[in-house]
Amino acid sequence: MLQTKMLEGIDGIIFDMDGTLLDSMWIWPSIDDDYLKKYCLKKPERFHEAMEGMSYSEVAQFFLDTFPELSCTRQEIMDEWLLMAREKYRTQVSLKKGAERFISRMRSQGKKIGIATSNARELTDDALLALQIGGLFDVVRTAGEAGAGKPAPDVYLMVAGELAVEPERCLVFEDVPMGILAGKNAGMRVCAVEDDFSRPQEEKKRKLADYYIQDYDDIEKETYEVLL
Repeated sequence: MLQTKMLEGIDGIIFDMDGTLLDSMWIWPSIDDDYLKKYCLKKPERFHEAMEGMSYSEVAQFFLDTFPELSCTRQEIMDEWLLMAREKYRTQVSLKKGAERFISRMRSQGKKIGIATSNARELTDDALLALQIGGLFDVVRTAGEAGAGKPAPDVYLMVAGELAVEPERCLVFEDVPMGILAGKNAGMRVCAVEDDFSRPQEEKKRKLADYYIQDYDDIEKETYEVLL
């Protein structure tokens, strides 16, 4: 049985999805670039950082606010992105190293497992179905369903409530600062996960999180970093 200080007093484990559970963050810059090129839009500075943690619908609204020349509705933007992204989520995403093994071990110990993602429900379901891992999770919720994107704690509190686990007994895994803040704002412990997309923010992630891992095998080996 895996015994580690990180898991002491923990009954529920909640994962962000993109960049945390799945190697999928690479999808969105390519979609953004294709979309901006299609509509002849110029990317402002700190563009992706400004959207960090937003729900799917909040990002669409951000596009409308940032590019007033767009003559479409928020729903039309979301529908177009969905068409652009679905095939990639169905065929080109993979699980982070050691993730499935770690989750299976935690389930065998009786811990409740959830997902709290900022992505669209349709893409979340597509990815879980394609990877055949939906059965590993007791609850899957999106920030859109919770009513607010990260760093608001809403989606983490929603998942914890449906898992019937008190927030202070939940451990969150996140890959970006806004997500880490969402978990902390929910009163949960947070482990930051290494990801290529957020590597420029590594120092910030380390300052905010309780723990830091390169991959989920670090937990098995007890080589993760305790930060706070």
